[in-house]
Amino acid sequence: MKQEPESPPLVISRKVIFWRGVFHRCPNCGGHNLFQGRFALHRKCPDCGMVLERGEGFFLGSMSLNYGVTLVAFLTPVLVAALRGWIPPNAAVGLALIGAVGFPILFYRTSRCWWLMAYFYCLPHELPANRGGFDAPESEEF
Repeated sequence: MKQEPESPPLVISRKVIFWRGVFHRCPNCGGHNLFQGRFALHRKCPDCGMVLERGEGFFLGSMSLNYGVTLVAFLTPVLVAALRGWIPPNAAVGLALIGAVGFPILFYRTSRCWWLMAYFYCLPHELPANRGGFDAPESEEF
């Protein structure tokens, strides 16, 4: 039987990728400044040069993630509170409208970073550091 060659060991582990995503850092080098301004993601990481914009439509996943978290974490509790009578219906509608617009804006950067984290968590060999295209630090620093 023909055995498949083993993958080289990961320089940047999935654990490190996960924590870098949680703390809004570059999945490749751990750099802090992925965004230029409030909403504009750098095309490349300013620290290591890794391309962050993976292609047209890549961040549709982050939009879906943002929508899902808004629905589950904000709008569903408002609906439950209204149905149980904890808040009046008019207040629930107003709160839902404000939250449906405001929460995605506040969660925008997090959803982008979490989507990058999810992508590279599933495909860690796509990171330049794990392909040998970048001299990553030896430590497992987040």
